[in-house]
Amino acid sequence: MASECLFCQIRSGKIPAAIVVEDEHTLAFLDHRPLFPGHCLLIPKEHIETLADLPPPAIPALFGTAQVLAKAMEMGLGSEGSFVAINNRISQSVPHLHVHVVPRRKKDGLKGFFWPRGKYKDEEEMEVVRKVLEDAVRRLRA
Repeated sequence: MASECLFCQIRSGKIPAAIVVEDEHTLAFLDHRPLFPGHCLLIPKEHIETLADLPPPAIPALFGTAQVLAKAMEMGLGSEGSFVAINNRISQSVPHLHVHVVPRRKKDGLKGFFWPRGKYKDEEEMEVVRKVLEDAVRRLRA
């Protein structure tokens, strides 16, 4: 799978990309269809499909680079902030974990989340969902 993965081919140099930063564990390049100029895709060099698959020791390298990119967008591009996002399976056009780091400016036209937001039916429904997630986290950490 990794040999056919578009991002693995970029990592290996088989497919050209506008590389912004590269280190031992991560690679960031400009998205060819950016939301705004400077929109980067940050990947772990190892072929990993989703955030859930990322080994815990790899988390600091990936998110450390995401933090540096966000700061670089403010420093270099004069952005007022950034949007950082990950899709897992749904809307993940390439099945290789990638973090979108996008420069933002006030009134840039990007409106919060890209999907309709709703409300819980009531406090009871919210509490049921909270407890289910709390229990799942407890089991994962055990």
